[in-house]
Amino acid sequence: MSSPDTGNDAGTEDISAETEATREQRHPAVIATAIALPVALVVGVLVAAIAVNRSPVQDPVALGPVDSPDAASAQCTSLLDALPENLGDYTRAELADPAPAGVRAWVSAEENAEPVVLRCGLPRPIGFDVAAPLQVINGVQWFEVSGADDGIDASTWFVVDRGVYVALTIPGDSGPTPLQDASSAVSDALPQQPLDPAPLQ
Repeated sequence: MSSPDTGNDAGTEDISAETEATREQRHPAVIATAIALPVALVVGVLVAAIAVNRSPVQDPVALGPVDSPDAASAQCTSLLDALPENLGDYTRAELADPAPAGVRAWVSAEENAEPVVLRCGLPRPIGFDVAAPLQVINGVQWFEVSGADDGIDASTWFVVDRGVYVALTIPGDSGPTPLQDASSAVSDALPQQPLDPAPLQ
Protein backbone atom coordinates (compact mmCIF):
# COMPACT_ATOMS: atom_id res chain seq x y z
CA MET A 1 0.00 0.00 0.00
CA SER A 2 1.48 3.25 -1.04
CA SER A 3 1.67 6.19 1.32
CA PRO A 4 -0.52 9.14 0.52
CA ASP A 5 1.10 12.07 -1.16
CA THR A 6 1.33 14.79 1.53
CA GLY A 7 2.93 17.42 -0.71
CA ASN A 8 6.20 17.45 1.30
CA ASP A 9 8.33 16.96 -1.82
CA ALA A 10 6.94 20.13 -3.37
CA GLY A 11 7.53 22.02 -0.12
CA THR A 12 11.09 20.77 0.06
CA GLU A 13 11.70 21.87 -3.48
CA ASP A 14 10.36 25.37 -2.68
CA ILE A 15 12.62 25.71 0.39
CA SER A 16 15.64 24.53 -1.60
CA ALA A 17 14.89 27.08 -4.30
CA GLU A 18 14.65 29.88 -1.73
CA THR A 19 17.95 28.80 -0.14
CA GLU A 20 19.69 28.80 -3.50
CA ALA A 21 18.27 32.25 -4.30
CA THR A 22 19.47 33.57 -0.95
CA ARG A 23 22.94 32.12 -1.56
CA GLU A 24 23.07 33.74 -4.97
CA GLN A 25 22.21 37.14 -3.46
CA ARG A 26 25.05 36.85 -0.94
CA HIS A 27 27.77 37.03 -3.51
CA PRO A 28 31.33 37.06 -2.07
CA ALA A 29 31.94 40.57 -3.43
CA VAL A 30 28.88 41.89 -1.59
CA ILE A 31 30.04 40.29 1.64
CA ALA A 32 33.56 41.65 1.23
CA THR A 33 32.23 45.15 0.60
CA ALA A 34 29.96 44.94 3.64
CA ILE A 35 32.96 44.07 5.80
CA ALA A 36 35.42 46.48 4.19
CA LEU A 37 33.33 49.66 4.47
CA PRO A 38 33.11 49.75 8.28
CA VAL A 39 36.80 48.83 8.56
CA ALA A 40 37.76 51.62 6.14
CA LEU A 41 35.63 54.07 8.13
CA VAL A 42 37.33 53.13 11.40
CA VAL A 43 40.78 53.40 9.82
CA GLY A 44 39.90 56.80 8.36
CA VAL A 45 38.78 58.10 11.75
CA LEU A 46 41.98 56.85 13.39
CA VAL A 47 44.19 58.43 10.72
CA ALA A 48 42.35 61.73 11.06
CA ALA A 49 42.74 61.65 14.85
CA ILE A 50 46.47 60.97 14.57
CA ALA A 51 46.86 63.82 12.06
CA VAL A 52 45.06 66.23 14.39
CA ASN A 53 47.26 65.20 17.31
CA ARG A 54 50.41 65.65 15.24
CA SER A 55 49.34 69.07 13.94
CA PRO A 56 48.10 71.01 16.95
CA VAL A 57 46.74 74.48 16.39
CA GLN A 58 49.53 76.92 17.18
CA ASP A 59 48.84 80.14 19.03
CA PRO A 60 50.12 83.30 17.35
CA VAL A 61 53.68 84.18 18.34
CA ALA A 62 53.87 87.36 20.41
CA LEU A 63 56.99 89.45 19.74
CA GLY A 64 57.85 92.85 21.14
CA PRO A 65 59.24 95.70 19.04
CA VAL A 66 62.99 96.34 18.83
CA ASP A 67 64.95 99.15 17.22
CA SER A 68 64.73 98.41 13.49
CA PRO A 69 64.97 101.67 11.52
CA ASP A 70 65.01 99.95 8.11
CA ALA A 71 62.26 97.39 8.76
CA ALA A 72 59.95 99.03 6.22
CA SER A 73 62.64 99.33 3.53
CA ALA A 74 62.28 97.85 0.06
CA GLN A 75 65.11 95.42 0.85
CA CYS A 76 63.32 94.06 3.91
CA THR A 77 60.10 93.77 1.95
CA SER A 78 61.93 91.78 -0.75
CA LEU A 79 63.48 89.48 1.83
CA LEU A 80 60.24 88.87 3.73
CA ASP A 81 58.50 87.97 0.47
CA ALA A 82 61.29 85.51 -0.39
CA LEU A 83 61.32 83.66 2.93
CA PRO A 84 60.14 80.04 2.76
CA GLU A 85 57.19 78.57 4.63
CA ASN A 86 59.56 76.19 6.40
CA LEU A 87 63.00 76.61 7.94
CA GLY A 88 64.09 73.05 8.57
CA ASP A 89 61.47 71.48 10.84
CA TYR A 90 59.98 74.87 11.70
CA THR A 91 56.80 76.11 10.03
CA ARG A 92 55.78 79.73 9.41
CA ALA A 93 53.73 81.07 12.31
CA GLU A 94 51.18 83.80 12.60
CA LEU A 95 52.28 86.82 14.64
CA ALA A 96 50.11 88.21 17.42
CA ASP A 97 48.85 91.76 16.98
CA PRO A 98 50.36 94.26 17.04
CA ALA A 99 53.07 92.56 14.99
CA PRO A 100 56.35 94.49 14.63
CA ALA A 101 57.43 95.50 11.14
CA GLY A 102 60.06 93.43 9.34
CA VAL A 103 59.52 90.29 11.43
CA ARG A 104 58.73 86.66 10.67
CA ALA A 105 58.56 83.62 12.97
CA TRP A 106 58.54 79.84 12.57
CA VAL A 107 57.49 77.27 15.15
CA SER A 108 58.26 73.62 15.79
CA ALA A 109 55.63 70.93 16.26
CA GLU A 110 57.20 70.11 19.63
CA GLU A 111 55.23 71.39 22.59
CA ASN A 112 56.64 74.51 24.33
CA ALA A 113 59.50 74.79 21.83
CA GLU A 114 60.94 78.27 21.29
CA PRO A 115 60.31 79.80 17.85
CA VAL A 116 62.82 80.79 15.20
CA VAL A 117 62.54 84.56 14.72
CA LEU A 118 63.83 86.71 11.87
CA ARG A 119 64.04 90.51 12.15
CA CYS A 120 65.04 92.71 9.24
CA GLY A 121 66.28 96.31 9.19
CA LEU A 122 68.22 96.38 12.46
CA PRO A 123 71.14 98.68 13.33
CA ARG A 124 74.67 97.30 13.09
CA PRO A 125 74.91 94.65 15.84
CA ILE A 126 76.95 95.38 18.93
CA GLY A 127 80.22 93.44 18.78
CA PHE A 128 80.43 93.45 15.00
CA ASP A 129 83.82 95.10 14.51
CA VAL A 130 86.81 94.55 12.26
CA ALA A 131 88.03 91.70 14.51
CA ALA A 132 84.67 89.88 14.75
CA PRO A 133 84.69 86.25 13.55
CA LEU A 134 82.29 85.57 10.71
CA GLN A 135 80.83 82.41 9.19
CA VAL A 136 79.86 82.03 5.55
CA ILE A 137 76.75 79.92 4.96
CA ASN A 138 75.37 79.50 1.43
CA GLY A 139 77.22 82.60 0.30
CA VAL A 140 76.03 84.81 3.19
CA GLN A 141 78.32 86.17 5.92
CA TRP A 142 76.92 85.84 9.43
CA PHE A 143 78.04 87.22 12.80
CA GLU A 144 76.91 85.11 15.76
CA VAL A 145 75.90 86.44 19.17
CA SER A 146 75.47 83.54 21.58
CA GLY A 147 72.98 83.68 24.41
CA ALA A 148 75.05 81.29 26.52
CA ASP A 149 76.63 84.11 28.56
CA ASP A 150 73.14 85.23 29.57
CA GLY A 151 71.94 81.71 30.30
CA ILE A 152 69.84 81.58 27.12
CA ASP A 153 69.83 78.41 25.02
CA ALA A 154 69.69 80.29 21.72
CA SER A 155 71.90 82.26 19.37
CA THR A 156 71.20 85.29 17.23
CA TRP A 157 72.92 85.32 13.86
CA PHE A 158 73.28 88.63 12.00
CA VAL A 159 73.60 88.98 8.22
CA VAL A 160 76.40 91.54 7.80
CA ASP A 161 77.12 91.61 4.05
CA ARG A 162 73.85 92.98 2.63
CA GLY A 163 72.31 96.46 2.42
CA VAL A 164 70.35 95.85 5.64
CA TYR A 165 71.16 93.96 8.81
CA VAL A 166 69.06 90.85 9.37
CA ALA A 167 68.93 88.89 12.63
CA LEU A 168 67.89 85.25 12.92
CA THR A 169 67.39 83.95 16.46
CA ILE A 170 67.36 80.16 16.67
CA PRO A 171 66.98 77.80 19.66
CA GLY A 172 70.05 75.83 20.61
CA ASP A 173 68.55 72.49 19.59
CA SER A 174 67.26 73.57 16.17
CA GLY A 175 70.22 72.22 14.19
CA PRO A 176 71.84 73.92 11.18
CA THR A 177 68.96 73.68 8.67
CA PRO A 178 67.02 76.85 9.66
CA LEU A 179 70.18 78.91 9.23
CA GLN A 180 70.95 77.28 5.90
CA ASP A 181 67.42 77.82 4.57
CA ALA A 182 67.43 81.45 5.71
CA SER A 183 70.82 81.96 4.06
CA SER A 184 69.46 80.75 0.74
CA ALA A 185 66.54 83.21 0.97
CA VAL A 186 68.87 86.09 1.87
CA SER A 187 71.22 85.21 -0.98
CA ASP A 188 68.35 85.13 -3.49
CA ALA A 189 66.61 88.30 -2.29
CA LEU A 190 69.41 90.71 -1.36
CA PRO A 191 72.55 91.64 -3.31
CA GLN A 192 75.84 91.35 -1.51
CA GLN A 193 77.40 94.56 -0.15
CA PRO A 194 80.81 95.39 1.32
CA LEU A 195 81.15 94.81 5.05
CA ASP A 196 80.84 97.83 7.34
CA PRO A 197 82.16 96.72 10.73
CA ALA A 198 82.81 99.10 13.61
CA PRO A 199 86.44 100.06 14.27
CA LEU A 200 88.23 98.50 17.21
CA GLN A 201 87.81 100.48 20.40
